[in-house]
Amino acid sequence: RKCFLPLLSGSRSSKTFKPKKNIPEGSHQYELLKHAEATLGSGNLRQAVMLPEGEDLNEWIAVNTVDFFNQINMLYGTITEFCTEGSCPVMSAGPRYEYHWADGTNIKKPIKCSAPKYIDYLMTWVQDQLDDETLFPSKIGVPFPKNFMSVAKTILKRLFRVYAHIYHQHFDSVMRLQEEAHLNTSFKHFIFFVQEFSLIDRRELAPLHELIEKLGSKDR
Repeated sequence: RKCFLPLLSGSRSSKTFKPKKNIPEGSHQYELLKHAEATLGSGNLRQAVMLPEGEDLNEWIAVNTVDFFNQINMLYGTITEFCTEGSCPVMSAGPRYEYHWADGTNIKKPIKCSAPKYIDYLMTWVQDQLDDETLFPSKIGVPFPKNFMSVAKTILKRLFRVYAHIYHQHFDSVMRLQEEAHLNTSFKHFIFFVQEFSLIDRRELAPLHELIEKLGSKDR
């Protein structure tokens, strides 16, 4: 089974956001994660996101989705003290984009809520999906469900909103904490990944369109 470990986001923020999602050591998914980390080290992100030869696309997307959840979790964990009911009464990504929460089961009609509440709902919802063995099987030979790709797309679309909120509302805090290089690298990796497999609709990416163009132009 997957195990939870407390997430330590460094001494800057003692507040743990969500537990880190661990991929079991010795599993094929763990090997894939190690492969991903090794290719990332080469510095060529376009190449690093490509499906390794002979690997299953669903498994590659699953491993990377877990990894992005952990990265975003850690990045948001460093700025939670600045993202409050008072500073962020609505979940937004700049003045033109506001997000209302619904998960289709517990909350069917979208509700307007503060950014910290929205992100808490979102990350808890993602964590529940990742922990569901019928959606994200961790055992070799257990097939992925037929709807896996649409589940992964929804998760990644929602995780993008956390990046968008951090960039639009908290980038000054990120700069003060000297986290901008970490945030930019993580986001660039995320964007190249979703572009490689067409996982997020362009309209959904609109709040960070200019940044995405800038990051992409450096690698053409």
